[in-house]
Amino acid sequence: MSPGRNTPGGFWRDNSLTLAFGGAFLLVLAGQALAGHAEFNEQLTVDGLQQIGLGDYLMSSDFAVDVTENWQSEFLQFFLYIFGTVWLLQRGSPESKELHKAGPESDREQRLGDHAGADSPRWAGTKDWRQKVYSRSLGTVMACLFLLSWLAQSITGVAAYDEQQLRQLQDPISWSAYLASADFWNRSLQNWQSELLAVAAMAILSVYLRQRGSPESKPVGASHTSTGVEG
Repeated sequence: MSPGRNTPGGFWRDNSLTLAFGGAFLLVLAGQALAGHAEFNEQLTVDGLQQIGLGDYLMSSDFAVDVTENWQSEFLQFFLYIFGTVWLLQRGSPESKELHKAGPESDREQRLGDHAGADSPRWAGTKDWRQKVYSRSLGTVMACLFLLSWLAQSITGVAAYDEQQLRQLQDPISWSAYLASADFWNRSLQNWQSELLAVAAMAILSVYLRQRGSPESKPVGASHTSTGVEG
């Protein structure tokens, strides 16, 4: 049993990373809702229309598409990163595996089948489809979350786009037509490029820069060429 698991505050300490980022997510989402509501009402005023309440805005397609377009890009980033780092390497980066470990690695290295330990997940110790599924479960779930949130973006996006079309006395378009529209791809690509830039920057900057105590950084005294070493 790990130290402190049953001590007061042990749960909060053991899960502080998830709890901190989860709480920050809710605060930022609330801030986005308030700012988005104010901006939306400003646009309604410009268009000569009646303003709406916060509750109505939270149920609107405009709020939903702004949220989901960011979600899909984040899940895409992690999906590409999880699968990409199986094969792709960066000399000197803690974000990369060691240079001789490119690929899915051996069963011994991954503690699969006969090499699974007593504390290994049950499916890791099997030798059938369950092991294959579990071996790729993290990337697969991220891919599914990306596709679902991207689908949600497209559905809420066409609804928001059509509402704007109607306010401007123009014809609405179908969902399939929206998928080929500049609005849909502009929303998607402007998020994708920022996520890819952030990953590339992290991979190369972590070669030369350090953050003491962070597992995302090499130890401060590690050489620039040390690869796959975490602080």
